[in-house]
Amino acid sequence: MKLTNNTKRSKKGMTLLELTVVILVLLSLISILFIGARAWKEGSDKAGCIMNIRNVQQAVRSYQNMNAKNAGDALASTDITGAGNFLEVAPTCPGAGAYTYGTTIPAVGTLYMTCDLATTKSHVPSSIAGW
Repeated sequence: MKLTNNTKRSKKGMTLLELTVVILVLLSLISILFIGARAWKEGSDKAGCIMNIRNVQQAVRSYQNMNAKNAGDALASTDITGAGNFLEVAPTCPGAGAYTYGTTIPAVGTLYMTCDLATTKSHVPSSIAGW
């Protein structure tokens, strides 16, 4: 007569330890995703702010050329923004910063509009030599 060992049972399901490890791995992956999304958002805010500064600078140069103005002549922000002007609406910083406008037409290489986040979050163009 042959004796068989039938006490071996097949394992069904997950243990509590395995479930905890799976949950921890998923939470780690989600946290990495949120960190990456926040960095992407800050980068896109910076790019949007720089594009706003560039557009205003182009509007100032267009106003200067079309009205035969020189650097140092008085310029109000309402001369370039508003219905029928170079910019329909005044730009707003996508990173919740505030823009400061100059009072005169700037010399080439100087910005007319700056963002208050320029020092803390680098909302400033890297080069403005030809602006």
